[in-house]
Amino acid sequence: MSTEAIAAERPKRNYNALFGLTLLALLVLLWVILSLATTSFASANNISNLLRQGSMIAILAVGQTFVIITGGIDLSVGAVVGFSTVIAAMLINAGVPVFAAILITLLVGVAIGLFHGFGIVKMGLPPFIITLATLTSLRGIGLLMTNGNSISINNDAFQEFSRNSFVGIPNLFWMVILVGIPAYIFLHHSRWGRYLFSVGSNAEASRLSGVNVQRTIYMAYTLSGLCAAFVGVLLASRIGIGNPTQAEGWELQAIASSVIGGTSLFGAVGSVHGPLLGAFILATINNGANLLNVNAFWQRIITGLLIIVIVYFDGLRRRGK
Repeated sequence: MSTEAIAAERPKRNYNALFGLTLLALLVLLWVILSLATTSFASANNISNLLRQGSMIAILAVGQTFVIITGGIDLSVGAVVGFSTVIAAMLINAGVPVFAAILITLLVGVAIGLFHGFGIVKMGLPPFIITLATLTSLRGIGLLMTNGNSISINNDAFQEFSRNSFVGIPNLFWMVILVGIPAYIFLHHSRWGRYLFSVGSNAEASRLSGVNVQRTIYMAYTLSGLCAAFVGVLLASRIGIGNPTQAEGWELQAIASSVIGGTSLFGAVGSVHGPLLGAFILATINNGANLLNVNAFWQRIITGLLIIVIVYFDGLRRRGK
């Protein structure tokens, strides 16, 4: 790890901690305001629905964060989610045991991530281009595999998982915890996580310091693909079908959640808790706007303004160093 990256690590952690507390305060404030402004926001059914809405985007945002920290971007995650619903549905309907079908689907996500790493490292393609190409291609491949139709999943137990709760908390939210804890340990308490920050800070200095930059890039995109495939499995469970057109636009929501959560699009700054909070802030805004009968177009405008403000202040912070 470069000397520059080591020197910058402590301020980054302090910044992430402070920003995380700010996001948590904002989320709590939104919940309080909406609880007072509407009669249904604080109901058990609505909170459960909100948690389900935010959970899958939150997991996508974690995978996206790994990539953005290295200075890259993954525009394919929404298409990977849709494609994964098709793979899971076809395998389960073919009689493959559910556990094996899930494992194979996750491996497909890993393979897609490795392909992105290969395109960037070996072919010299910009991350934007290779992942955009995958976004388009996977939608087309999925439509060819299904002849443009949805595939109904014939397994009640698989579908029930995403609709049930454990100790009053939706299973989908437990999946966020399942992903979030190891992701936090990996990013903030392992040398591999430090390598991600180092590569995002200065790839050439990292290479000269002994960091395997190419392997680190492969790792980031593989983790992003894995998270996207996992979300695809969860989505297939929730809606009970495989459809390659599902999750359209989710890549933008994942990027927005990550950026709102404090991940810098310039690389080398990010956390796990920030994007998770960012995803639930967006879910809360959308949920509250629906309850208040706010035009859906305004929801997009609010999200866009949030991104502009946060990226602007991130630029000020960088120039202030």
